[in-house]
Amino acid sequence: MGITSAWAISAHSDTVIGELAPRVLPLIAAEREVPRARERWARWCRSPLPDHRTWYSSTAEDSTLAEAVTAFRQLMVGGEYMQTLYDGATPEDEFYVADDVWARDESPERMFLAVQSKDYAVPSFFHAIGPERAALMPGWCGNFLLTADQVRETLPDIERALSFTSKELAAVVDQDWLDYAPDEESVLTGPLRQWRHATEAGLGLCGVSVLIH
Repeated sequence: MGITSAWAISAHSDTVIGELAPRVLPLIAAEREVPRARERWARWCRSPLPDHRTWYSSTAEDSTLAEAVTAFRQLMVGGEYMQTLYDGATPEDEFYVADDVWARDESPERMFLAVQSKDYAVPSFFHAIGPERAALMPGWCGNFLLTADQVRETLPDIERALSFTSKELAAVVDQDWLDYAPDEESVLTGPLRQWRHATEAGLGLCGVSVLIH
């Protein structure tokens, strides 16, 4: 059976961010504190993965590279804590991120949304930019919740993480393995556009990566 995943970065007023904080922030903290996740992050930082086209070659399948790729993907697709935002924490819980966060504002410019069939956007994004730039991103593996002040404060780091020379951009784009429709934002352009928009509009940001099917 195939999968469909979504990575969304949505902009909201601080009132909405405040309402989301008691629910979302503990989940992000829980994901970050999982020992295996921290070990996988440290491993990736020590040994960034090579060109993604080498990952599944016949000579790599039984190597440490294959193990490192598996660990990286498992790290970046998230865990059970954040997934409860989409599935519901309990049968009685009526909160669903698609309805209560993503559909909360009608303006499309307040949302960056990457929906992938048989893949996940976050691993491609982080692999393409690499650990040094990834360390400048707030939260954990694409998941974050920021007030308007925090968005403004983190914008310089996001600018450093996602601004490239022409040579750097060519290399980064080459390592983003996702396919895009002609009118679709890539994971390399959407997050920075969203950060700049939220900063200008005085809004907070909510980043959530989940499996939706």
